[in-house]
Amino acid sequence: MKQAELSFEPPRPRALTVTEAVRAAGRALEARFADIWIEGEISNCKRHSSGHLYFSLKDPQSQLPCVMFRIEASRLRFTPEDGLKVRCRGQLTIYQQQGKFQMYVTAMEPAGLGALQLALEQLKRKLAAEGLFDPARKRPLPRRPRTIGVVTSATGAAVRDIIRVLHRRAAVRVVLAPTLVQGPDAPLRIVRALALLEAHVAPDVIILGRGGGTAEDLSAFNDEQVVRAVARARVAVISAVGHEADVTLCDFAADVRAPTPSAAAELAVPVDAELREALGGLRLRLARALRRVVEAERHAFERLMARLQPRHAIRQRRQALDELSARLRTLHPRARLARDRAALDKLRAQMERRVHVILAARRHGLETQMGKLDALSPLRVLDRGYSIATRADGHAVRDAVEVAPGDPLAVRLARGRLSCVVKSRDEKS
Repeated sequence: MKQAELSFEPPRPRALTVTEAVRAAGRALEARFADIWIEGEISNCKRHSSGHLYFSLKDPQSQLPCVMFRIEASRLRFTPEDGLKVRCRGQLTIYQQQGKFQMYVTAMEPAGLGALQLALEQLKRKLAAEGLFDPARKRPLPRRPRTIGVVTSATGAAVRDIIRVLHRRAAVRVVLAPTLVQGPDAPLRIVRALALLEAHVAPDVIILGRGGGTAEDLSAFNDEQVVRAVARARVAVISAVGHEADVTLCDFAADVRAPTPSAAAELAVPVDAELREALGGLRLRLARALRRVVEAERHAFERLMARLQPRHAIRQRRQALDELSARLRTLHPRARLARDRAALDKLRAQMERRVHVILAARRHGLETQMGKLDALSPLRVLDRGYSIATRADGHAVRDAVEVAPGDPLAVRLARGRLSCVVKSRDEKS
């Protein structure tokens, strides 16, 4: 019988399922790279309807798929976009359903440029592309505003500076729409203040501003809602945010930018004296232009009359010309100055007469009061033969019991004094 040959095969290892293999690799990867920073350039950036952000980080040799879930993405202060170089913090893992190597991103920051500055630059490009900063849409300031609207804090130094300068330069109505100027609630409050001011006051021009501060303090004036509210205002807006070196997006959207709140007030209203000077110059130019017209008409008339010689028409035209010349003289600044000087002299004379009457009445009243005081004076009593006796301590003696025999007394008469000694006293009246 042939002995059967024995064979010994090694046991076959247990095969992992795909899921087990991917899961094991993922766990190993997550344990090894649980919290890392990776820097790269964003590409294929897409935001899902759920709010999750899907993109890739790349460098010249490799790409890494990334996912940033809605909660983390909502905390970003800038908008991720293709071509932007960023630093991402998160965990390396494997997406089990596709076996895809990827990164769960929990935080992101720009590489180099700060998040706030980047967000500001992105918003500035967006609004500029919409035409909100276009110089062609900016309106000139009114030459003679009657009502000035002010949107700023009611307690800051800016509002005091604005009101002081406005009232110093001209008699205008100032309406304050108080608002927060910094903090998370400030943008909505500023937009509401602008709307209320236009709806209930209808100012001729609006000053929007605050005092200086850090970039974070001024961030409300870089808010998209505030910038759009400034751009859609129905009247001209002067932006006066911070100091001269501070620049916000409201400065670009406003019709005029002022370096400080005080400078905004100076731009809003011209000085009355400057207006009067400008008006005088306009009046002088008008008079000169009218004189040239009259002279041209005179020469034309004379040339016409030299050809036609109609006597009646000549008289009519000459009379009309004389009337025009008389009107021209009344419009001349010197004539107006003479009328104003005459009115001022008349007013001065009236005031002098009124002051004279008042002084005379005051003088009469003073003399009457002095007469009454003089009648009540103790010296008048002395003139009628009475005297005043005083002790050595200066106390006036009114009763005999106040002195004793031998006490010295000083007696004042209407004219002169006496030194006496009490010999006796009678206490009976």
